[in-house]
Amino acid sequence: MMPMTSEWVRKAEGDFDVISVLLRSRKRGRYDAICFHAQQCAEKYLKARMVEANAPFPKTHDLEMLLNLVISIEPLWAIFANEFRLLSQWAILPRYPGIDADRSKANAAVKTCRRFREVARLAFGLKA
Repeated sequence: MMPMTSEWVRKAEGDFDVISVLLRSRKRGRYDAICFHAQQCAEKYLKARMVEANAPFPKTHDLEMLLNLVISIEPLWAIFANEFRLLSQWAILPRYPGIDADRSKANAAVKTCRRFREVARLAFGLKA
């Protein structure tokens, strides 16, 4: 694995670790942050895969766009298209008033993140 790829993976794992901490927290109202970090983890794994393949990508948080770019490298990842459409919104929306995640949205975001993280790690030959 190239050093820059490792750095993206390390950052993705940092987001995943934050999700784990927030899920164990007894304080309420952490759903926005959980959704945000789930989106960030997926985004960073997508970018890591493109870096490893020397494929350029734009500075974006749009998981759908990134997925469309990486599908030529990892065609089976296309199964995440619908889930990424929903997960993408959490990169920006929770930063502003009026949009709040709830428990069910956070659970869905974490489920997508976990499933994709496992698939992405396997693509890098890492333990899922």
